[in-house]
Amino acid sequence: MINFLNANAVDWPSVWVLTVVGYMVVFFALVILIFVYKQIPKILNIQTRRRLKKAGHVGDAAENKEEYISGEVNAAIGMALVLYFNVQHDEESNIITIKRVARTYSPWSSKIYGTSANVLPTFRR
Repeated sequence: MINFLNANAVDWPSVWVLTVVGYMVVFFALVILIFVYKQIPKILNIQTRRRLKKAGHVGDAAENKEEYISGEVNAAIGMALVLYFNVQHDEESNIITIKRVARTYSPWSSKIYGTSANVLPTFRR
């Protein structure tokens, strides 16, 4: 029988290399995600400027200015959306009722269709 708990049978240098490589992969993936998330506002500003330029609303002075929405404005907009969507739900009584069905027979609950060894008749010769 193989003893999996034997510490002498483990190749520890390989275990440490695999551990370090795994942590490095996760760390670098998180760094890349941080970089991507930091660039999203710049990309959105570029798209917004292009749309405004096509509509003729952006002048030369406004092109160099980057416009960001402050955190307080974002919080106010978010709270307004939460309140708006909560008002759309109707008030419920929170009482659950179960109505009994008049016809209780269903082939899904029938015992005659059960699968067992005695279901099929045996023929004797």
